[in-house]
Amino acid sequence: MASDWKFIGDYTCGQGVAETKTTQNAPLGHTGKARDLGSDDRGVGEFIYLKGLASTAIGEVVVYNADDYSTKLAVANDKGPIAVSMSANVASQFGWYQVRGKASALALSGFADDGDCYLTSTAGSMDDADVAGDYIASMKGASGVSGGLADVEINYPSVADGTDN
Repeated sequence: MASDWKFIGDYTCGQGVAETKTTQNAPLGHTGKARDLGSDDRGVGEFIYLKGLASTAIGEVVVYNADDYSTKLAVANDKGPIAVSMSANVASQFGWYQVRGKASALALSGFADDGDCYLTSTAGSMDDADVAGDYIASMKGASGVSGGLADVEINYPSVADGTDN
């Protein structure tokens, strides 16, 4: 599930989609579109520029705060917008998180292709086991698990910790 995302058009900020930097290179909350040159089936994705947090790994599912664009590894019972980390974007760093398109997200073993997605008690991961209130709206499985990651189709996913599907 390796990728080689490149921004589309004349947008440049000095920081690639899969890079993390200690210097802020774009306005927080800024979005950009990119194409994965390493994959014919990913198409165009959309990404948001956010602050990192301790111990973030590539593919981890985060909840972000639109007030200050901080991130938190998503766990059961969280609420808010969801994004997928594109780099090991740790505390005091800045990076891109995918919010639309075909992403590779951290998944628990046994995650099935075409499954609905739910938050879990394992920070930063999702699964297809139906857990009341932890349904991730606008996120659907697009492959099984390989190397701890599963492809998912996302379109500005979010979780409400309320009534689900």
